Amino acid sequence: MSHIPVVDFAPFREGSPADAKATGQVIFEAFRDVGFVYLKNHGVPQGVVDDAFSWSKKLFDLPQSEKEKAPHPPEGWWHRGYSGMGREKVTQMVFDKENLGELRKIPDVKESFDIGREDDKITPNIWLPESTMPGFRAFFNSFFQINHKVGQDILRALAVGMDMDENFFESYHTMQDNQIRLLHYPPVEEELLRQGKKERIAAHTDFATMTLLFQDDVGGLEVEDIHQAGVFNPVPYIPGTIVVNIGDFLMRWSNDTLRSTMHRVRAPPATNVDEEGKEKCDGSGQRMSRARYSIPYFIAANRKKVIDCLPGCYGPDKSKKYEPINSGDYVAMRLNASY
Repeated sequence: MSHIPVVDFAPFREGSPADAKATGQVIFEAFRDVGFVYLKNHGVPQGVVDDAFSWSKKLFDLPQSEKEKAPHPPEGWWHRGYSGMGREKVTQMVFDKENLGELRKIPDVKESFDIGREDDKITPNIWLPESTMPGFRAFFNSFFQINHKVGQDILRALAVGMDMDENFFESYHTMQDNQIRLLHYPPVEEELLRQGKKERIAAHTDFATMTLLFQDDVGGLEVEDIHQAGVFNPVPYIPGTIVVNIGDFLMRWSNDTLRSTMHRVRAPPATNVDEEGKEKCDGSGQRMSRARYSIPYFIAANRKKVIDCLPGCYGPDKSKKYEPINSGDYVAMRLNASY
């Protein structure tokens, strides 16, 4: 089992004020001590989650020529549409072209599709033709709204757990400047992943406030031990839960009381057979990983909001570690380094 706490979110959603307070405190402690938490009874119906993965698989099973009818723009900040293998290279606070070029020599072996709110005029969605995937657009617009509501509930729970006004974080996230990301990691030689000669996603922190992650049962997600730099522990699939982790905004707001934890996707735990009991090899005898699918929902503060250290998180004995930042500018800076 994982070292990450599993928290029942139902008492916050349905219980008494005392239940809500206790749940918020446990979530705050998980974010403080690990940076991650599993939530069950989170509010996204399992049938909806299953449908999301079904749609994602249908998308990535399309011929390449069809997927490229919704291409990700050249600009990193316009983070919408389809990105093929090697298009994006996730990095951690690396911005100069020379170093980025070196990192890109080991591309991310993944493909993705990114979706924002439907009425966004700054970074509008880039959809496949309706005739290619009838119903895809309508489903993920609905999925977006369901997750926005759940995210707002979690932000309120965290505020309660931190003895703050319940609506403080929620009030920074009213514009729904969030993002759905559909991810597909195709089979790849496991040994090359373990040696770092190929990567799925390198170690990084998430840019914004918080991430809700739906993952399949393949495995491969790892989180850095908050007390031991360079030590990564697996984050296995637990049925009926979502994985929630904090991003850079909450770290900056809390002046490192909460830590935006490094995480990565590598080879899953070693096994000799695939889900059908067959040897996992290609024609040369190389063991191949199973295809992996995941769906993160990134929660970001309104683009025009400024993120600054919270009162009570700094003082004469603890100075501010971070300058105030504009939400939209910071996210754009991180995305531009990835494309």
